[in-house]
Amino acid sequence: MIQPSTMIRPILEEKSLKVALFQFMFPFSLHADCQEEMKQQLEKDGFIPFALGNLELETAFYGEGYKVSHLNLERYYLPFTNSVIFPHKLTEDVFQRYSKRLEFDCELHMNGDAYTIRIHSLDVWLCPFDLGFINIRVELPCEELNYSQALEIVNRFRVLQNMKDENEQLRIVKDQKDYDEVEDFIFEMLVPGILTFLDKSNLQDSYFEKLPYFEDERMYVLGMVSFTDGCEISPVDLYRGSRADGLDQQGNPYTSSSNMDYIQRYVGAHTYDRWGPDTLYVMEETSFVCLTNQSAEITTAIGNHIYGAYYYGVLINLFNRIVLLKLSNRYSHVQLDQNQDEIDDLIRSITIFSARYYFLEVASQPQGKEIFLQLRNHMGIDGLFAEVKKTLADLYKYQENFTAKRSNYLLMILTIYTVISGIYGMNQVIEDLKGPIDWSKMKEYSVFEYIAMGVTFSGMTIALALGITTLRRLIKEIRKRR
Repeated sequence: MIQPSTMIRPILEEKSLKVALFQFMFPFSLHADCQEEMKQQLEKDGFIPFALGNLELETAFYGEGYKVSHLNLERYYLPFTNSVIFPHKLTEDVFQRYSKRLEFDCELHMNGDAYTIRIHSLDVWLCPFDLGFINIRVELPCEELNYSQALEIVNRFRVLQNMKDENEQLRIVKDQKDYDEVEDFIFEMLVPGILTFLDKSNLQDSYFEKLPYFEDERMYVLGMVSFTDGCEISPVDLYRGSRADGLDQQGNPYTSSSNMDYIQRYVGAHTYDRWGPDTLYVMEETSFVCLTNQSAEITTAIGNHIYGAYYYGVLINLFNRIVLLKLSNRYSHVQLDQNQDEIDDLIRSITIFSARYYFLEVASQPQGKEIFLQLRNHMGIDGLFAEVKKTLADLYKYQENFTAKRSNYLLMILTIYTVISGIYGMNQVIEDLKGPIDWSKMKEYSVFEYIAMGVTFSGMTIALALGITTLRRLIKEIRKRR
């Protein structure tokens, strides 16, 4: 065991910034079959559908000086990935992006100070499995901020609901209107038209939640921070960037670890250092951040990648993680002895996800493959997928046992009817059922004739019920396949 006296405390050095770009991604669950209505609402609110073939959009949403080459973006990803994330036709089985250019400033009030940030644009994604994403592109004014202040803004802005003391809360001011929580700013100011489409069915067991969060109330952060040229990037800088460790309650630089050995181990496990020591990427379950000290030209090129290829890589991994969590959650709520239709739907969903959306490789370039795999590893996607595959095997086993049991029951019923029919014969009462039925004749029936009549009518009823049930299942199958 390491003695406390041998542990080295991290040294925090304040640093000046040239560029600070951040994207905040919030996943949410949608009501079933609401995408067409939601797309109409988005277009009414000024969003436009994103198309890779529309080259005018290369510079439309990223701020002055930044451009995402659609040609390079298509080449970066493999063809089967492109068919899902860059579709020619926006349907419910692909990723549908709607974007809106904003270019306005708002004020963030925290710790008694006010900071101005610029919001460049907004994306709303409609994805398969009734899943959606909101992505907010933010640029911080580096001439007014240092590294710690920038991280504190990120740390506060990513929290949708204020759960902290009054001293630590964030207030956003836009057009002389105050928003006490980030979620209010998003759903009242940025995307006021989509709140009604969010699926809140899982909130019935919550006391304080107002929105259907999948894990917690923090948005995923994708960002780039450029220090002044030649400024050394330390492990502490990387750790703080990944964890969004900004300022403490006294306004001093803060880090959530007091052990330099721990920071070194963390950075070693979470950093992609292909272009180090001048450009380093650090990633974890809730963030993907690039730190660089390169020239303005190289910084701009990195920003273009952050807005383009890396953005889509993070989106795909987030989608995979959340769908797997949704599938696991559905399995935990399935009533195995009561809802066979839900079991069939869950088997179909897992199979479709595995075949169409679980990409083992998405990028065509080596660095893209490496970053994608590292992202997937830190999000724990492979472990979640293994669990869901085990769930699928369990469901198939249950379905096989259920089908065998149902077939045995049906065979037993048919055998009983066959035996009774063979013993008594349907012809005991069949003549009396031809033409207009004289019900008075039944008063003279013997016990055996009553049994024969009961077998006749119950057999017809069971056959009719089985036929209707089979027809309904067939119609459901056809609709689901469509």
